Amino acid sequence: MYKYVLIICFLTLSIAANAQQIDSLGKKSKTDKLLQARKDSARLNPIVPKPKERVWHPDSNHSPHKAVMRSLMVPGWGQLYNHQVWKVPVIYVGLALLADVYIYNHNAYGINLKIAKDREFAIAPKPGDSEYNLYQQYQQYNISSDAINDEVTAYKRGEEVGVFLFVAGWGIQVIDAYIEAKFQHSYSMDNNFTFKVSPTVISPNNAYATNLSGSVIPGLKLTLALP
Repeated sequence: MYKYVLIICFLTLSIAANAQQIDSLGKKSKTDKLLQARKDSARLNPIVPKPKERVWHPDSNHSPHKAVMRSLMVPGWGQLYNHQVWKVPVIYVGLALLADVYIYNHNAYGINLKIAKDREFAIAPKPGDSEYNLYQQYQQYNISSDAINDEVTAYKRGEEVGVFLFVAGWGIQVIDAYIEAKFQHSYSMDNNFTFKVSPTVISPNNAYATNLSGSVIPGLKLTLALP
């Protein structure tokens, strides 16, 4: 009797063990299939980071023709149209210096030409004449007529160079207005960049620190990050 009971218990435990093993194998198989499916999906559809997009914002309403015409009429007007106010005083200072070159050479040329004619016709200028003081200096230092004629030629050349430089300066500011307007009209004006200033320590062996003394030389480091 006990023998049959033991056989029945043994068979029951064996069936339960087989069922548990089959179930665990089934679960494991499902898990493996799920993991494999995820791996396959990741391999077929990899995650690619999107590149940083540049900012493009050309202004099609900004007219290079208007910038050129305004700069031709009034120096700096084209730069104002391009929203570059800081260029206007630079333009006027440069043109004023070039105009001063012309005026100086023009006045010196006129006075020396009068003196040359006075020498040619043996006429002495009277006090109050524009060339009187310079004429007296030439007489005092015994300056020859040939030297005065050379001065006339030199100042005449300087006058012509002054005119050329003034016209060239005017033309340069016109070209500058056109180029800047063209960039704003057709091209990116992207200015997405950052910079960082941080303290640092300069080595005494650094080429820029050869004139400084001390084991520790403080400095500043500038880091630019362009888009």
